Amino acid sequence: MSTPAITAVVGTIAAICTTGAFVPQILKIRKQGGEDLSYTTLSVYLFGVLLWLAYGIIFHAPAVIWANVVAAVLVSMSLLMKATWKAAAPAAPAPGVSGARRLRVAVDMDEVIADALARHLSLYNRATGESLTPQRITEVGLEAAIPEKLRPVLERLPHEDGFFDDLELIPDAQEAVRALSQEFDVFITSAAMEVPRSFDAKFRWLGENFPFIPTSNLVFCGDKQVIDADYLVDDRSRHFRRFRGTGILFTAPHNAREKAPLRANDWNEVLAILCGNRQSEIRDRHSAKAKAAPALEQGMLAASN
Repeated sequence: MSTPAITAVVGTIAAICTTGAFVPQILKIRKQGGEDLSYTTLSVYLFGVLLWLAYGIIFHAPAVIWANVVAAVLVSMSLLMKATWKAAAPAAPAPGVSGARRLRVAVDMDEVIADALARHLSLYNRATGESLTPQRITEVGLEAAIPEKLRPVLERLPHEDGFFDDLELIPDAQEAVRALSQEFDVFITSAAMEVPRSFDAKFRWLGENFPFIPTSNLVFCGDKQVIDADYLVDDRSRHFRRFRGTGILFTAPHNAREKAPLRANDWNEVLAILCGNRQSEIRDRHSAKAKAAPALEQGMLAASN
């Protein structure tokens, strides 16, 4: 084969490869969209292709002309498909199968549904002779309220046996979480790895006070970035840093002076944030169910007699 013939073959193969490279890309855009493609890159590439097309026309180079005409068409299609692509609508659920999953709400335990601070301060004051109050922590912050020499005492107390037994409920927490569980998938998520000895006590406490939350929805963890939820209600903003959803900072004395994009001062505000105008409707429906249950039981008892 002569040198010109070899050159023509090589040029043809090169033109097919560079031109056809966009075919798989177009197929990918058609299925998944072109979010990972840059408009700038595509535009500059298209401009370069058009310049090569002009070059081929000027020098009467058929191979250059047809290769760049095809390339220009493919790149233009990529740009157009990227700009107009829309995700396909989800298929309708089969009969008897629920539709899209409900939103997930992760709820912290300590200082959100369980008043561990009251226990903590009581034991701290008893051990040190201090008279520290939640109001004092709110006013000056936790670090300023605790003398440095007494901080080891405060940090040691949650690791003692019985600390997490019989904690008081945060006001309205039980009723609000029950109402939320009617509209959302609710998970109780505690960073219990910080106090490993708390597992048994926390599990018992949750079973006694939140029996309507299935045990499969109780999550004891360390870093809450592992929680796959849409919202996280927590008193520690550090848990929001790598959380994929929206964090709602639940007000507690230690975070009262902290700036937060989204804050709830009590459980009524949590309901207002998550449920919006549906708050009263959800609570009314829940109250109606609660009132109907005893009447239903009495009716069944009368029928059996």
